[in-house]
Amino acid sequence: MADRLRFRDRLRKSPALNMTYRIGVGVLGVAVILLGLLLVPLPGPGWFIVFLGLGILATEFAWAERLLDFGKATLRTWLAWVNRQHLAVRALITLATLAFVAGVVVLTLALSGYDIPFVGR
Repeated sequence: MADRLRFRDRLRKSPALNMTYRIGVGVLGVAVILLGLLLVPLPGPGWFIVFLGLGILATEFAWAERLLDFGKATLRTWLAWVNRQHLAVRALITLATLAFVAGVVVLTLALSGYDIPFVGR
């Protein structure tokens, strides 16, 4: 849609407007990445949000596009490796991930002052 409207072409004609747009994209992308990094240890879409932030930055910055490509390739390699493993190894990876997430949730609740009945004090 933006290409049909020649949105970026019009922005690039004005150096000040182009710089303002690039700074805005940079600030938004970094903010989304930081939010994603904060959410990584919690249950939810932390890494997805990090990749979304990189995608935002990649619309204007070549280094972000290269980093996004590297991240996607690394993820594909990891998933291919996991899929080649025996069912027991995949189950162990799943259990370790669930234990880590449960530990983060319990630690977060304990640090926030919530009384956790099954955790002794």
